[in-house]
Amino acid sequence: MAEHTRSSITIEAAPAEVMAVISDFARYPEWTGEVKEAEILATDDQGRAERVRLVLDAGAIKDDHTLQYTWGGPGQVSWSLVKSQMLRTLDGSYTLVPVQGGKATEVTYQLTVDVKIPMLGMIKRKAQKRVITLESDVLAGYDPNTVVANVEAQIKGFKGKRSGVEIKMGGQQEEQKETASFLGTAMMASIGLIILILVTQFNSIGKPLIILSVILFSVIGVFLGLGIFGGNVSIVMTGVGVVALAGIVVRNGILIVEFIDILRERGMPLREAIIEAGKTRMTPVLLTATATILGLIPLAVGLNIDFSTLFSELNPHIFFGGDSVAFWGPLSWTMIYGLAFATILTLIVLPTMYMLGVRVKRWFGRKSGSTDVHDTHGQDAIDASADGH
Repeated sequence: MAEHTRSSITIEAAPAEVMAVISDFARYPEWTGEVKEAEILATDDQGRAERVRLVLDAGAIKDDHTLQYTWGGPGQVSWSLVKSQMLRTLDGSYTLVPVQGGKATEVTYQLTVDVKIPMLGMIKRKAQKRVITLESDVLAGYDPNTVVANVEAQIKGFKGKRSGVEIKMGGQQEEQKETASFLGTAMMASIGLIILILVTQFNSIGKPLIILSVILFSVIGVFLGLGIFGGNVSIVMTGVGVVALAGIVVRNGILIVEFIDILRERGMPLREAIIEAGKTRMTPVLLTATATILGLIPLAVGLNIDFSTLFSELNPHIFFGGDSVAFWGPLSWTMIYGLAFATILTLIVLPTMYMLGVRVKRWFGRKSGSTDVHDTHGQDAIDASADGH
């Protein structure tokens, strides 16, 4: 299986100087160590190396391979494997970007390597560093996450590591961390856009925060559902489900808050406006949640129907499970648990939070001597009287 790596480093030299070192293949044996011989087989019309033969000797690895170079511009060069004794793939590139006014260069290095014959303890290179990869399968009856946690604890407590040596988890664990980081960034970006839109729509900070609280309700519902009913957690699909939930539950919150504002602008007291909005908007909120949940249940349980035999033999061959449920199941159950929990709390807790928000705002208004905008309609006086009873 091909291995991919990407790394960036800033060098205190101009891009032209860095590119001159990269293109000076004749001197590779002087500074790389493992390259014992470098021979330029062909050049382009500008005299730059187009095809280079490299003889590699890194102890466990001895190889003679030829690379094809493509010069994309003053700051970019890429290469691909033409032939090799031990490698199937050796594709990579350097991208140079001037920084600090052209006095330094940010070098981005990308490499894809695929070895024909895997060897135990094989030494490879990633970002010009020697790398030894140790792999193992998790035995039946053991939890992979527990095993990984134990291995990481042993790595942190390992005292025999020499200076300059770095030990870290790779493979699936590394991919999960990258995926979790990406989904976290996507979640923050989506929440930021939602806040921007809500603040623009309501011209307020308090109401968007009240509406966004339903996202927290949905996440709580996801963890409660997974904890009570069990189920597999996929970093990717569970994360995507949480991001998708944000849009659905926020819409339900907007329906209620917006209708309360409309009723208050028409002169209805706060308490009556909240009760009327809850009754009126309960049907669309429940219908939206119910339709979404019912639509996700076949995907969650892995319902399979063979439509070809359904129409030809009137036998749909219905069965549950299969490979698809392992992929789509975590996404579906995440949305089902989160939406069911958040919908109930949206209808009960959200109006309560709205009322508390108005009361807190009124209290601060009295302290500062200002009045609420709805005082012009007499609502706050009526509300205060109603609250007293």
